Amino acid sequence: MKTEISFILNGLEVDVTVDGHLRLIDVLRNMMSLTGTKEGCGKGECGACTVIVDGRAVNSCLYPANEIEGKSVTTIEGLQMPEHKLSKIQQAFVDHGGIQCGFCTPGMIMSAKALLDSNPNPSDKEIREALQGNLCRCTGYVQIVEAVKRAARQLKSKQ
Repeated sequence: MKTEISFILNGLEVDVTVDGHLRLIDVLRNMMSLTGTKEGCGKGECGACTVIVDGRAVNSCLYPANEIEGKSVTTIEGLQMPEHKLSKIQQAFVDHGGIQCGFCTPGMIMSAKALLDSNPNPSDKEIREALQGNLCRCTGYVQIVEAVKRAARQLKSKQ
C-alpha cells in the first residue's frame, strides 16, 4: 500500500509517496538521492546508516519510512556549511584521522552530532557510549573519540 508522507529533510519540507515496506534508508538513498547514508549490515548492528530523527540518532535501515511523517530528518548531507565547507564535526574527523576507508564515517559523524547537540561537553565514556552502535574496522576508535572531543571544544568556543 502506498502512503504519502511529509517531513523535514535537512531543513526542507519534502513530500514522497512510499510503499509500506520501505525503510528510511531506502527513501533517502533511492528516492532523495542522498547517498551519504550507507547501508552496511541492514540489521541495525553496524551504524553506517545512522541519521538523526527529531534530535535522536537512529539506524535508518530499521526505521520504517512511513513513520517519518511530520518528523525532522538530518543526514550527513545536511551538515554541510555554506560554500561546501565541512561542519566542525566533519572537519575534526578529517583533522584527527577519524576517517580512513570512510564507510562508517557518515554514521559516526551523525551519532557524534546527536551526542553534541544534547551534551556539548561529553566525557570520554559518554562519547564511547554514544558511538557504541557504530562499527569501524580501520581506525581503532581512538582517533574518532579525539575528533569528537575536538569538535566539542570548537563548538563550545564558537558560542
